[in-house]
Amino acid sequence: MEKAIIVAASVLAASFAIAIAAFGAATGDSNVAAKALECMARQPEEKGSLQINMLIAIGLIESIPIIAAVIAIVLVMANPFVK
Repeated sequence: MEKAIIVAASVLAASFAIAIAAFGAATGDSNVAAKALECMARQPEEKGSLQINMLIAIGLIESIPIIAAVIAIVLVMANPFVK
């Protein structure tokens, strides 16, 4: 019974961590896209350069929730509190 509670709490904590990472990444992505669009509106001749930098930044930001998900899943599977 105790093991089930520990596993359930671990799964809930992992899902909470993944949700927070996804929310942070979505917020970061929207900020990067908004600022890039503002820059493109001011300097249309630099559109190509700004768009490439925006896509690279969004790709780097999106790696954060993927890493968080992997770490959370590993911690759930290799839980030190369950013997």
